[in-house]
Amino acid sequence: MPSILAVDDDGNIRDLIRMSLHREGFTVYAAEDGLAALETMDRAKVDLAVVDLMMPRMNGYALCDEIKRYGDIPVLMLTALGSTEDIVKGFRQGADDYLVKPFEPAELVVRIQALLKRYRINASQTIELGATVIDRLRYSVAVNGAGVHVPPKEFELLFCLAGSPDRTFTRQQLVEQCWGYDYEGGERTVDVHIGRLRERLVPLGCGFAIATVHGLGYKLVVRP
Repeated sequence: MPSILAVDDDGNIRDLIRMSLHREGFTVYAAEDGLAALETMDRAKVDLAVVDLMMPRMNGYALCDEIKRYGDIPVLMLTALGSTEDIVKGFRQGADDYLVKPFEPAELVVRIQALLKRYRINASQTIELGATVIDRLRYSVAVNGAGVHVPPKEFELLFCLAGSPDRTFTRQQLVEQCWGYDYEGGERTVDVHIGRLRERLVPLGCGFAIATVHGLGYKLVVRP
């Protein structure tokens, strides 16, 4: 079973998370703050992190940023602050989902299971979405069985978005994943490449849409 890291300075919350996830068969590591969480990640494999926003020594935003340096690890942010501004800031730091306190343990479990499922798709080398098959090994895209020419950078964007359907990626996250941390161009290049992807695939009946999330970036939405 996957290993979950629960990070919260409230011992009662940590215990609630631990008990709820243990019942579902998860391995759970608990940490009282961000620094303790990073120490845990140095010695243990973590598949997902549940991170409280307001903590001493290192807040949830900073910890989320540090966690992403360990790899593509999903982060579920816990917060008593439910404002749009706080949520947007969390997504920009790399959070994948939000849960506002107080929360029901059952909802926590469902959200964790959904995030893990989403990231398992991303780990695959071949993604099938509707009528579209995306093959990372061959750098190929086919819609309704017919090959579609997609240049390398557009392919990387498509594979990134398709690997995590319904996840919102900021432009900066897409730049870092597809162009690298040392890319010196602007985020506008993401908009240009997304526009070209839409022009190539949507008219063919690809089975999904690349939606603009205003103020943040983009997400891929599978059509029924």
